[in-house]
Amino acid sequence: MLFEQDDAVIIEPQGTHKASIIWLHGLGADGHDFESIVPELYLSTMLGIRFIFPNAPIRPITINGKTEMRGWYDIKSSNLREMEDINSIIESSDLIHNYIDTEIKKGISSNKIILAGFSQGGAIALHAGLRYPSELAGLLALSTYLPIPKNLKKETSDHKEMPIMMMHGSDDNVIPIEQGRSSSQTLIKHGYTVEWNEYPMQHTICSEEISAIGGWIMKRLL
Repeated sequence: MLFEQDDAVIIEPQGTHKASIIWLHGLGADGHDFESIVPELYLSTMLGIRFIFPNAPIRPITINGKTEMRGWYDIKSSNLREMEDINSIIESSDLIHNYIDTEIKKGISSNKIILAGFSQGGAIALHAGLRYPSELAGLLALSTYLPIPKNLKKETSDHKEMPIMMMHGSDDNVIPIEQGRSSSQTLIKHGYTVEWNEYPMQHTICSEEISAIGGWIMKRLL
């Protein structure tokens, strides 16, 4: 059953709520962006998954001529490592922590909660998930990169066994695959286990990727 709120699009499970997936959209999109993927994942209804697709705040984006759109943080340069909008990244991560807290208050254990995101949403999924005090079921980072890597060691929670899957298009012209690869390597260097997958595509998703995501979610939430 689909519900739309001001701050999120929510798909409730058909039966008992047993697990949650919080999925963050990319720059300029909204909570509906990945709603249509849910049936394509072919997940068992027995998993009892509640999908939450939060809407990012509306803010001016510097690289887009300060046009206002939904974004988890500002982008000030085509070089994503230049002038990172650290304050907004932290604010958006805190917002996602609140979503996780809400699911836990509903009786869902943190190890039954997956945090996922695409592009800018994936960057926030990584930043927020690595800093959440309790271990999550997994982090799914699609066509994205790790923001503020210099703060990784001093800020992250000590949950090195938390599964992380990163997926990227080899022809991505928005976030070059080298950004994703280097982010994966940074995480591995810091002791995290990362499953890396790449596909012959641009800054998007493909059917093979969706199939792999479905299988990965099943393993995390069974």
